[in-house]
Amino acid sequence: MNPTTVLVTGGTGYLASWIIKYLLEEGHTVRMTARNKNQQEKYAHLLEIEAASPGTLQVFEADLLKRGSFDEAAEGAEYVFHTASPFIISGIKDAEKDLVEPALEGTRNVLNSVNKADSVKRVILTSSVVAIYGDSIDMKGKEFFTEKDWNTTSSAGHQPYSYSKTIAEKEAWKINAEQNRWDLVTINPGFLLGPSLAKRVDSTSIATVLDLLNGKYKTGVPNLLNDTVDVRDAAIAHLYAAFKPNASGRYILSNQAASLLDFAKVLGKNSNGQYALPKREVPKPLIWLLAPSLGLTRQYVSKNVGLPLKFDNTRSKKELGIRYHSLETTLTDQKQQLIQDGLVRK
Repeated sequence: MNPTTVLVTGGTGYLASWIIKYLLEEGHTVRMTARNKNQQEKYAHLLEIEAASPGTLQVFEADLLKRGSFDEAAEGAEYVFHTASPFIISGIKDAEKDLVEPALEGTRNVLNSVNKADSVKRVILTSSVVAIYGDSIDMKGKEFFTEKDWNTTSSAGHQPYSYSKTIAEKEAWKINAEQNRWDLVTINPGFLLGPSLAKRVDSTSIATVLDLLNGKYKTGVPNLLNDTVDVRDAAIAHLYAAFKPNASGRYILSNQAASLLDFAKVLGKNSNGQYALPKREVPKPLIWLLAPSLGLTRQYVSKNVGLPLKFDNTRSKKELGIRYHSLETTLTDQKQQLIQDGLVRK
């Protein structure tokens, strides 16, 4: 990796922060975008990393919904990592406004800026496994999902986050196909877990672990599988996708599928019972009945709870060279980070 100039959109994010950390440690000039450049407290952790790294951090102000706002940051960059996109899976009031519009228009605006910047050689888009599938029931008749699969069952009314990621990735491929100067690689990670570089609780991934440790689900959890991957593995995959010349297409990032009860069992190890972690799974009929009060739809429960979920991660291992952290290491490190940052008791 010869030092160069790169752009990372949504630089204050959970995953983006790790991408920026690794880029700075490799000596790159990293341009990151933030909605409000003056809110330095949101990226203070990155300034600390910059001070201890050979790389340089530059902060640009940009808005996903504002045309041309990424032009300045993209001009002169050789690689663009587009990570910025809202991640909301519950409490959604207006799916089009809160998820679909910023994901789709944000991708268009970033890639339109890329088209104006002759310096850009490759774009690395943070997509998701939810652009591969919509619900676990979609795996019926399959051994596992692969990069050839696309989510065809989500909509603004059902699984709106999954829908937003799917249409955003499809738009990226469409824009890429209309030119021949820069190539596109997409990273499709599962549910991100692992330590955060900032004391943040607004990430859905982090909030899930906090809720488990703080006893929100102490009476029981649904038998619901999440495809999991360590945030550090996902960040490294982005760098490999950028700097490995032969990287191409889509890459599923998947360590293993695990349930919320699996999470709880790992988090409860060596804790002497001090956390009110769930110890049982609630029967599916009861979850279905209580779904609206739990922030779930009955359609979601029917199509996901108690059903298998599996992905083929061969491409990520063979072509990118990813070596996955174990789920136990990932969650143990995350719990330790939350304790050190005072977000959960020892």
